[in-house]
Amino acid sequence: MPWLDSSFTHFQETDIALRLLIATAFGAVVGFEREVRDRPAGLRTHTLISLAAALFTIVSFEIFYGIRAEGDVANMDPIRLVEGVTAGVAFLAAGTIIQSGGKVQGLTTGAGMWLAGALGMACGAGFYTIAAMGAVLTIMILAIIRYFEDRYVRHGETPSSDSPDK
Repeated sequence: MPWLDSSFTHFQETDIALRLLIATAFGAVVGFEREVRDRPAGLRTHTLISLAAALFTIVSFEIFYGIRAEGDVANMDPIRLVEGVTAGVAFLAAGTIIQSGGKVQGLTTGAGMWLAGALGMACGAGFYTIAAMGAVLTIMILAIIRYFEDRYVRHGETPSSDSPDK
């Protein structure tokens, strides 16, 4: 099947990158507002969720167009695949979120797990470039935004190695 070839995508790779970057930026904008207001789900959490949603959407379109290009008329609905993966991962991610001492912890871990599901789905569908773009953006979100949060949002508080995810 040519659509399983990792070099084939319906969308141009630059378009995929743009979609992922825009989703990342918009998620960051919302997350920044939440972070400034000291809400449990902050900058990294919203950014990861937005990126994951974009990845799931792009992969769904790619699967749909790939099946259509093959001429398959089988009763396969790629959206059902996405629903199954996201529901399962969301269930696992919810288990990482706890409330302790009036603080919610584990949201970024939960969002990261959901994003890992999107990356796995992209790889499973053979869309390695999409997955690679998503993985690079994930590392940027987790590392670079953490630095930004620690330096500017938390007003220079020294980050603790055992500080909980927000």
